[in-house]
Amino acid sequence: MGDLTVKAWKKHGRDRLYVNDAGGSPVAWFDQVTGHLELLRPESRAEVLKALARYVPRGTTAEPPRPSLPPLTDADDLARNRPGASLKEKLDAEGPGPARRLLDAVLRRPSEWDSWRKGLEGERKVGKELRRFLGHGWQVLHSVPLPPRHDIDHLLIGPGGVFTLNTKNFRGRRIWVGDDVVKVDHGQGHPIPRKARRESERAAGTLSAHCGFPVTVTPLLVFVRPAALERASLQQGVRVYDDRSLAALAHDDGVLDAQQVARIYAVARHRHTWRTA
Repeated sequence: MGDLTVKAWKKHGRDRLYVNDAGGSPVAWFDQVTGHLELLRPESRAEVLKALARYVPRGTTAEPPRPSLPPLTDADDLARNRPGASLKEKLDAEGPGPARRLLDAVLRRPSEWDSWRKGLEGERKVGKELRRFLGHGWQVLHSVPLPPRHDIDHLLIGPGGVFTLNTKNFRGRRIWVGDDVVKVDHGQGHPIPRKARRESERAAGTLSAHCGFPVTVTPLLVFVRPAALERASLQQGVRVYDDRSLAALAHDDGVLDAQQVARIYAVARHRHTWRTA
């Protein structure tokens, strides 16, 4: 496996140590508050404990029993979410009413909600493309919640593996994607790839804990109808598509069998799964 690295992470009241392999992919994480060790690759337990030895007291790392989930109800079934459900809920709750939207349109006045509406349009477009995967051994979820106020735009589970999709609607813009930043029309760099990687890491840890076997999750960046999409040399495992090329992923297979797909999907669709992600 090569040398493992340990990186500290503190946010949202959590204090964790993340163990990554030489390529930067997650292998395990250890919660220094609860003493919870999450092994994403159980076969690497000895190497992980050795890497963590400098950071945690001896005897404090242990694998907890697999968490259980309550019976699935309609209210907790994420399979009922439509594409862009989280953004739609935010716009309905916090956005301007019909009169304000009409006035902004008549005056051609930009609104602080424009980016949210564009984001909703983009997630719906990608959601439509993801319908092509259904019926071919794949399952799709939308607006998967991550605490405290975040979500995974789309989660794709099938024979080719598990993928988190981060959707960006830059229709008609020129996009450059590097290892850690995205530039739009040669402008300032935005750390979108790092966010995509972090989403996939959280999803991998959460799904592995509930499924009882390691679940590797690959981050995808999906751009809606860009004028041009330039992919620089990506070293950090983020795969890049536009919405029109995404369907090619449906032909990937050989990673998960039907039983594994069914188990991961059953866990992923339950809202309670993500409450401690």
